[in-house]
Amino acid sequence: MKTYIKLLTLALTCLSLAACVDNIPVEENLPQDAVSFNYHIIGDYALDYYVGSVITFENTSPTQGQAVWAFGDGKTAEGDKVDHFYTEAGTYRVKLTIGDQSKTQVIMISDIKPLLSINPIEGGLCEVNTTKVSFSLEVPNPQSLPLEYEWTFPQGTKDGEGDLMSSSKDRLPGEVMFGNVGSQAVRLRVWMDGRELEEGVINVQVGYNQPVPTLYYAVQGGKIMAYKLISDVPEGMQVMPFDMGLSSGQHPFNLLFKDTSLYILDCGKQFYYVNDEDGVLGDGKITVMSADGAKVETMLTNAGQAAFDDPFYGYIEGDWLYFANRNTGIMRIGLNERNAIFSHATYPYYVQHTTLGYYNNGWGYGSIGGCFGKVEGVWYWTKYYNGTGIFRFKDSDILPNTIAQGDDTNVPQDGIALGGMCPKSFVYDKNTQKFYFTIWDAGYGGFYACTIDELNEIGTSKSKLAPYKKLTADGLGFEPNITGSPASIEGTTSEPVAICQMALDEATGYVYFAFRNNHSDATCAPTGIYRYNPNTDVIEPVIEGASVYGLVINNNPTKLF
Repeated sequence: MKTYIKLLTLALTCLSLAACVDNIPVEENLPQDAVSFNYHIIGDYALDYYVGSVITFENTSPTQGQAVWAFGDGKTAEGDKVDHFYTEAGTYRVKLTIGDQSKTQVIMISDIKPLLSINPIEGGLCEVNTTKVSFSLEVPNPQSLPLEYEWTFPQGTKDGEGDLMSSSKDRLPGEVMFGNVGSQAVRLRVWMDGRELEEGVINVQVGYNQPVPTLYYAVQGGKIMAYKLISDVPEGMQVMPFDMGLSSGQHPFNLLFKDTSLYILDCGKQFYYVNDEDGVLGDGKITVMSADGAKVETMLTNAGQAAFDDPFYGYIEGDWLYFANRNTGIMRIGLNERNAIFSHATYPYYVQHTTLGYYNNGWGYGSIGGCFGKVEGVWYWTKYYNGTGIFRFKDSDILPNTIAQGDDTNVPQDGIALGGMCPKSFVYDKNTQKFYFTIWDAGYGGFYACTIDELNEIGTSKSKLAPYKKLTADGLGFEPNITGSPASIEGTTSEPVAICQMALDEATGYVYFAFRNNHSDATCAPTGIYRYNPNTDVIEPVIEGASVYGLVINNNPTKLF
């Protein structure tokens, strides 16, 4: 019996081995190029192909004969193993020829650039006039050529001893402190054997030494910026913007802020009328950026769908972000949603023209909307074309079904403010019960401040606006130009961009807004960001020359973001 078991085990083992042998892949001798070669860096920076790096080229061809090299820069060599370096950055075609056979490979050579970085800061925050920072520097130097340095520091920079400094020719300048708030650019020029390299730049984010609110704003054709709202700036100190490193998009008319996140509503390329019969010209989106700019996510996109369904204006309440399209209605999305694709099936109207009694009782289907939100529990929705004013309603006024024509019995009791006028943006200070708004009616355009009772008293009479209009200390106003093409720099005479949004600093009661001016009229304020100061009752410049769409305030005081 034991013998039988041994024989059976041996047979199974042999069968198993036979099966293994049968499954071993057969090597296939693929045809090899008649000419081939490889290359690598000699010495330091083995992974980087810099100007001046010595590169070894080695012939690996099966073809016999004299190896002739052409390096693509006009230089040649002969031999199975040769060294070469490039004197200029670029893309080169290296060709190896043996007899009548050849092989070409592309090689990319990078120019040398100073690698500049800031060393870790204890606590992670650089405070103005307090925190000492230092830098690290690496300059790739394959040929060990002589180097010269020139550091340039922003105005107000001090050395480790507290003395003002503007430049240094040392390889490393030692510790420095910054005297201004905002993004501070440190620049470094390096000469390698007399040849100037590409400039190195590092932006240091310098915070204030006390917690204050932060203003975020979207620059036309630029970046999302941040600005610390310091009421009494110490003498000798400047407050400069922070570059958050995120593109502002195409037409970011509204910015919203909640907790630690900035929400950017960009209605895309097309914001005024376009014949989008196929409903495919949409490219708007809502982007979410963390307060410090370190994290950016897409919340909602309308790409490839109807242009007029792009997100134009928004409002946050609770866990919802409400967003309005160009003229039809308001939808909403949960604040935690990400990477969503818009559709009316997924995001139905919360309210639209045809579910309010105002339909054909004050506004029409194409009534174009601006900013909206709640004031003391009542919705305020600005309309500035084809039925104009601020249309007010409560949630209970929203009808369960759409209507074809308004019924006087269904008109919301809160009624229309500024009826027949063209309001675009507003903000309400619940502490002082002041209501701030802008309109762009010819001859009356500008910035206004009043109470809700006074707003109601104005009614539809433009002649009653005058007492509430606010100007600069020099008597300059903020009336947009709605004539010609383009109107107010962009848009049409019916849909000028004008003042897109207003923001309230809850701590001071200041109201911030951005204005873009294309007037030759000397009575109109220049382009920039402004604030209304309730203590002086005048409008003050904040950032001159800034061409801005939406803006919003993070009212949670911080030293940085």
